[in-house]
Amino acid sequence: MQNFTYSIPTTILFGRGQIQNLGAQMRALGSRVLLCYGGGSIKKSGLYQQVLEQLQQAGISVTELAGIEPNPRIESVKRGVELCRAGDIQAVLAVGGGSVIDCAKVVAAGVSYPGDTWDIVLDAAKIVHVLPVASVLTLAATGSEMDCGAVITNLQTHEKLGTHHPDMRPKFSVLDPTYTYTVSKWQTACGTADIMSHILESYFTGVQGAFVQARFCEGLLRSCIHYGPIALAQPDDYEARANLMWTSSLAINNLLSYGAEVAWSVHAMEHELSAFYDITHGAGLAILTPTWMEHVLRSGRADALAVYGTEVWGIDRDLPQADIARMAIDNTRRFFKEDLGLPGTLGEVGIDGSKLEEMAHKAAPLLATGTFVPLRYEDILAIYRASL
Repeated sequence: MQNFTYSIPTTILFGRGQIQNLGAQMRALGSRVLLCYGGGSIKKSGLYQQVLEQLQQAGISVTELAGIEPNPRIESVKRGVELCRAGDIQAVLAVGGGSVIDCAKVVAAGVSYPGDTWDIVLDAAKIVHVLPVASVLTLAATGSEMDCGAVITNLQTHEKLGTHHPDMRPKFSVLDPTYTYTVSKWQTACGTADIMSHILESYFTGVQGAFVQARFCEGLLRSCIHYGPIALAQPDDYEARANLMWTSSLAINNLLSYGAEVAWSVHAMEHELSAFYDITHGAGLAILTPTWMEHVLRSGRADALAVYGTEVWGIDRDLPQADIARMAIDNTRRFFKEDLGLPGTLGEVGIDGSKLEEMAHKAAPLLATGTFVPLRYEDILAIYRASL
């Protein structure tokens, strides 16, 4: 296990009715707040009005940044930066899923940067100051409510890139599972796949002796496998929604990756899909993950896949290692396709082979070092083609 410094400072307000604490918590961060949200679902659900009432009762003035897209775009970030500067905003509140929270984080980081806001996505070292960020979560998926990273899309340059800074981690997040009751089956399924991918990226590490992290990963993966289908079948099942929501946060708040080397291999490849085709992130991950596992198997790491198969899927450990590994991959593909109802090929989401070489070239530099198994341009291209 590698050395690490443990610090996860986000305050979590978890459970029914925690919105009642929003005003006091937000007031401690500032009296002029930028409220960020997406396409308006929070207005249909009544959450928007609850948030406004809390902020108004706390004497907070509100400026709104609405219409933030899935795969949030740099144009929305820039609009938010302009609103913050014009209104002398002191804190940023995101109400929504990971896309809204990611946008809010980069808005908060962009206010003090004098140049093009895209610069701080390209180079996080240029971030000099971040306004306090808070969130009210409405979708269990990205874990952005408890991490210090954000992913922003630039459709003009076909780039979807992550940036991070310790001060972008939310100061607090309200996690009420009932706010996810109205999430569609599609978004619930994609969110579950996203959570699982976050866990798998930490689970398959080249660092020896990260035993504790591995056991955490296995338990969280089993939670997704158990509760994902329940949430699809019974959208208002509090136990399922609560467990998925908490798993989402724990999957990417560094608890699993501290002390382990993590390369985010599948994420780097999927970001190219989203950058070129603007597909739902979780769907792309569900397509690529089993194919990436096939590459892992071909690269001689049946041992790691076999442990995954026995500890996560309950496959008989007395079977040959290669058979367990193969069954683990098949179970993963089957779960995404049959239990969650997600697409199994790139063709199903409208992606053909015309841009695979370009996407592979863009992903290759990000995966040149630190990956669990080698991923060169040729490997990435082969994974894309096998996923068609």
